Amino acid sequence: MYFFGSLAAAECYLLAAMSYDRYLAICKPLHYPTCMTGRFCLQLTAGSWISAFLAISIIVLFVSQLTFCGTNEIDHFFCELTLVVKLSCSDTNVVEFLMFLFASIFTLPPFLLTIISYVLIIATILRISSVTGKQKAFSTCSSHLIVVTVFYGTLMIVYVLPKNNKLRVLNKLFSVFYTILTPMVNPLIYSLRNKDVKQALKKYMIYKLVVFTGIQKE
Repeated sequence: MYFFGSLAAAECYLLAAMSYDRYLAICKPLHYPTCMTGRFCLQLTAGSWISAFLAISIIVLFVSQLTFCGTNEIDHFFCELTLVVKLSCSDTNVVEFLMFLFASIFTLPPFLLTIISYVLIIATILRISSVTGKQKAFSTCSSHLIVVTVFYGTLMIVYVLPKNNKLRVLNKLFSVFYTILTPMVNPLIYSLRNKDVKQALKKYMIYKLVVFTGIQKE
């Protein structure tokens, strides 16, 4: 539960940092080299990870102080925090307040920053006169936009939809998207946009094809 919560919280701020990176690359291209330095990127990454791990540590500390009695089973495929807290037979007001507070801090600001960044990015792309320029600008942020849409879209569906028996299976299904699918797709989406990775993959496929053809002839 600790690692799930901390990694999910860090993902929110990392996606926001990446949206700011795309904003600078498209809207402020001349300022990009001086603003998005290696040191600044490291600070953004470290800040996302450290703040997430510290915040979730506080919540898990309070959860560990709760008293659990009766059933210890939850209708989910992982220890979802809200479902675990519901199992407690002690007062959970403090834990629920902390959950609401940190959930607001780690979702609303990065989500709003991401939305604002892409509004400015789209406005800048629409002002580009050439079709080639528009395609190039859109391709710069398309992969990140896909990940953001899948991550926040499924996250909102899971936590905004009412918690009733009919939608319980649907909630578990959409939970797979932001817990499993998005991390699995990330390397594929971002790596295949790299020219060196594309070239290496092409050489590997050609090599495999040659080897397979040779085996078939033998």
